[in-house]
Amino acid sequence: MFSHSRASASGLINSAKKAVTLITQPRTLASPLLFTSRPANERLASQSHRSFATMNQNEDPIEALFQQKRSLRSRMRKELRNMDPLRRSEEDAAIQSIVVNAPWFKSSKSVCAYISSPALREVDTTGIVSEILSKPANESDVPNRKKLYVPRVEDRNSNMRMLRISSVDDLIVNSMNILEPALSDSDGKQHEDVMEARDPVDLFIVPGLAFDRCGRRLGRSGGYYDLFLKKYQELTKERKWKEPLCVALSYSIQIMEEGAIAVTSNDVSMDALVSPASVIPISPAAWER
Repeated sequence: MFSHSRASASGLINSAKKAVTLITQPRTLASPLLFTSRPANERLASQSHRSFATMNQNEDPIEALFQQKRSLRSRMRKELRNMDPLRRSEEDAAIQSIVVNAPWFKSSKSVCAYISSPALREVDTTGIVSEILSKPANESDVPNRKKLYVPRVEDRNSNMRMLRISSVDDLIVNSMNILEPALSDSDGKQHEDVMEARDPVDLFIVPGLAFDRCGRRLGRSGGYYDLFLKKYQELTKERKWKEPLCVALSYSIQIMEEGAIAVTSNDVSMDALVSPASVIPISPAAWER
């Protein structure tokens, strides 16, 4: 949900130069059934994919990779700006309906989700957040209400936290006019940090600029989600928890062909995508759920 600063891009490039894995072949998918129900209105952007095997020998592969990402970001931002408002509204409604009715959402007890920003033209999460925060019909069932953690940017060095909120009143507008959790509630009580929670997160709902059909994600260049997800993966290993399901929400124009998005070892892939037409499971964990 963040308007990621390009100030952190140099840091990402430096870290990538130390440990970069250029993935030029799409990973094997769990089942050939994955793409049998591709919606007709999805844009297939295979033309955006340039094989690294064909690059000039004198070309810096790291710089070429980041240039490819910059070019794709610029194009996707333009396409999102030009997206018909009615179509956007229809796709927002369809995506959120799919999420809240999905078995993996209903069974999740703890969820990390972004608060959508209209200015960034992210898939709307208002309905999802409302569903999680709504009071149960039976007040005695309050302890069984889902826990919701939402992002808070800490600095320009790709650091963010996920803090628990119990109401939209716990959100404040930051310097970039994006809603994020305050450090404490109206009573002065600190909001729980998901990294300090006693129980694991079951589901991450993640934004992005573009996604390909093998789960690769193109973020906004800040690296906030990739860094946070890797930290949480380390935490799950330390505590021997089951890893959460990472699900990205995507408009139809944001979904691309396999291998269309270049990645480095710093990038975290998604387990599944939710398009306006359906859930696209990618990892074995997504197929299981």
